[in-house]
Amino acid sequence: MLIGRDREKERVAGLLADARSGRSGAVLIRGEAGIGKTALLDQVAADAPDMRIVRGAGIESETELPFGGLHLMLYPHSERFGALPGQQAAALRSAFGLPPPDDAEGRPRQETAGPVSDRFLIGAATLTLLSELAADRPVLCLVDDAQWLDRASLDALLFAARRLGADPIAMVFTVRDSAVPFPDHGLDVVRLEGLDRAAAQDLVDAHMPALTVPVRERLLDEAGGNPLALIELAKALGAQPARHAGHAGPLPVGGHVGGRVQQAFRLQLAELPGATRLLLLVVAADGTADLGVVLRAAETLGLGAADLGPAEEAGLVVLDGEEVRFRHPLIRAVTYQNAAHHQRIAAHGALAATLGGDEHADRRAWHLAAAATGPDESIAAELERAARRAGHRGGTAAVAAAYERAARLSTDAEGKARRLVHAARAAYDAGRPDSATRLAEEAAHLTGEDGVIAEATFIRAQVEYERTAPAADAALALEAAALIVESDPEQAVPMLTEAVWSARDAGAHDLVRDSVALLRKVKVPAGSAKALMTGGLIAYGRLLDGEPGAVPPIRALVKAAHDGDGDGDGNGNGNGNGNGNGDAVVERIIAGFLGLVVADDRTATALLENLAAEVRQQGALGWLPYVLEPLAIGRLLLGDLHGAESAAAEGLSLAADIGMDMQVTALRCVTVRLESDAERSRSLAPGVLREAELMPTNAALASWGLGLHDLADGHADAALDHLDAVCSGPARHDVLIRAVPDHAEAAVRAGRPDLARAHLPAFEAWAAAVSRTAHVSRCRALLSTGDDADEHYRAALVLHGDHAYDAARTRLLYGEWLRRRRRRTDARTELTAALDAFSRLGADRWADRARTELEALGDRPAARTGDADPLKRLTPQELQVVRLAAAGLSNREIAAQLYLSPRTVGHHLYKAYPKIGVTRRMELARLVSVS
Repeated sequence: MLIGRDREKERVAGLLADARSGRSGAVLIRGEAGIGKTALLDQVAADAPDMRIVRGAGIESETELPFGGLHLMLYPHSERFGALPGQQAAALRSAFGLPPPDDAEGRPRQETAGPVSDRFLIGAATLTLLSELAADRPVLCLVDDAQWLDRASLDALLFAARRLGADPIAMVFTVRDSAVPFPDHGLDVVRLEGLDRAAAQDLVDAHMPALTVPVRERLLDEAGGNPLALIELAKALGAQPARHAGHAGPLPVGGHVGGRVQQAFRLQLAELPGATRLLLLVVAADGTADLGVVLRAAETLGLGAADLGPAEEAGLVVLDGEEVRFRHPLIRAVTYQNAAHHQRIAAHGALAATLGGDEHADRRAWHLAAAATGPDESIAAELERAARRAGHRGGTAAVAAAYERAARLSTDAEGKARRLVHAARAAYDAGRPDSATRLAEEAAHLTGEDGVIAEATFIRAQVEYERTAPAADAALALEAAALIVESDPEQAVPMLTEAVWSARDAGAHDLVRDSVALLRKVKVPAGSAKALMTGGLIAYGRLLDGEPGAVPPIRALVKAAHDGDGDGDGNGNGNGNGNGNGDAVVERIIAGFLGLVVADDRTATALLENLAAEVRQQGALGWLPYVLEPLAIGRLLLGDLHGAESAAAEGLSLAADIGMDMQVTALRCVTVRLESDAERSRSLAPGVLREAELMPTNAALASWGLGLHDLADGHADAALDHLDAVCSGPARHDVLIRAVPDHAEAAVRAGRPDLARAHLPAFEAWAAAVSRTAHVSRCRALLSTGDDADEHYRAALVLHGDHAYDAARTRLLYGEWLRRRRRRTDARTELTAALDAFSRLGADRWADRARTELEALGDRPAARTGDADPLKRLTPQELQVVRLAAAGLSNREIAAQLYLSPRTVGHHLYKAYPKIGVTRRMELARLVSVS
């Protein structure tokens, strides 16, 4: 029975109760070594006989073996992999080194064999499998010593914990305090402190009831409520009833409780025979608890099973069938740390000699590395092969570790530099920017080979985007490309693409121009995707200088990207998210952005819709937030305000869950630009603008949104301040050129027609180049002082075509103008049309403006009810689920696309049906098509 911990047990009991009622949750229990984390997990497991328990633990010696922890937890359920979506099932099989299923298994879909293209796909598969296991009874997932899980396993489990929703699943992690921060974002954290004195005394009395009062009191004073310390320090004092009748002896020395406990273990180990200590070292070096492996390795050292006896009698190890485990992880750590260096080498060498066969190749490589006494090219080659295997399975952190250790064992500088740069790339892909920079800098100093230096510099550039600013990324990417622009133009193009786009984010036009100048020197095959991208980026540089002739090459790039004239599927070298070679994906994202810059909105948005679908189908989760950013903007510019909000919300949620901080900021800027919730936008804005200070293009998007909110609410002066900053800022020739008509409207409403004309010449030139002159006519109407405004408004409405939102904005202005001219009937017609359009689109603030104008005519239009479009009543995620269900996808298929569990999808539909007035799934298609 667990003594004390009533508060913690109550908290976890609530978590289990929620899971039993269908509400998922996760909690992280933190505390020092020996504080009782494992005991609490044991109690939690004992309290859940009705739940399916999936349990695992981190093992310090296996932190470099990809998916070792996840394998321990999920492999016993491998017979359920067939229920997962094909990409997810294939990813789990690949991660665990399992072959694809035979046709005889009768699977409804084929799994695609091959490397895991996205490290986050394993997390999605883990989420789906846990949901599958919870289909017949609630699941309790227990993860002990999570700080020692391999990074790939930890990422997968944390992703699942953050994405759980309406599932009967509870997850409990324990983490030991250490200097290394643990990624606890999104988890409820419970701090496990020492037992209070009464509970500590109960524990001592339960284990050693015959202790004398002085000894017991000293124990309580010294142990600080740490249960392990209470027990082990008592042993160190020799506090057994038969041996101690009075005063306490000396306690083990140490600066803190943990140190004294370790010293107590050292004293116990010191009492063992030398052969037993050496055999325990083999157990510690192995870390797998496989008794057969340990004994075979021990045999090569002249040891046998009998040598384990004294350790078992002392209670330091536990033998259970074919396993041998230390009673506490601290005993393993002390055993290994206390051994002489030559003994560790001998133990690892013995284990390497024992682990034959391909199935043990990774463990063998690491034991050989641990046994190495100097550079050894054959061991380095073994580790390099282990790195490639880990990469095939998607374990990017393990790839980095194996390549780095291989580099340390390399016998020549060039080979070491090459392996270090591979390690740096993998570290970056694994989300370890500090390691990536350190390894890249070391690699560059070891070699004179331009290609290696360029790749090392490029890795440093990509780290700098997140660490300092996009401008730093652009400068380093430009430096990297300059090294190889002639010798390896194919590789230089992605570097220069990064340079141009990072400089664009930074509003650093000088860096854009320098990058474009270097792009002009690139020689790639005419008509290839890289040639089109090169031409498009060069044209973008010209567009920043106001050259109207830059539009055709950009539109050619957008069309080619939309039509599929690419040269890759985005599955090769790194991209910073562990998703493989993202060059093709990056190029299509940029093509989508550029399409919006030149007002090719429909083609660009269709391109991005297709790309988002492909990324979902491939399971390339790490790319999705990058695709959803321009997709949200594209939908917004097309007047699909609900769709824009849905894309931004999904991207923001995913980016936050997988730790993409800069993309979170970019998507928060898009969120501020959305028109659905002005108050939320205003509350977000101060923080967002601070975060985006070094990303002026993104910040300008948020400022545009603030200006529009003020404009819609009738605060023309405030709107003018925001919009003037946008139209005068470094992003004024990008997508933000499209804010000029809003600036002109704000200036006119604020009584400053002089300011309204300030940015119109540049806008008129852009509009003429992209053949989108409707807004020019609207601006001319606003600035007209006579009856010719009527002609300009009418011209604008014709030119808007089927752009409903833009037309509604023009109709509102036209109706206001007509009302002031006392043309009441005409005004009523335009204002009513504007109100209907705004209501249908979900532009509530603008609808209120139109309603106010109609009231000034004496009309009494119906108050806002939200009934114009039932889909407006849905949350962004409910809307997304409904749209996919209306397209005919099953809950399981929707879950795979949105990286949710099928039960969570069903929960969203359950909540959505009464909101939109449907009772059957088949009604959704009609409702969505009408909307």
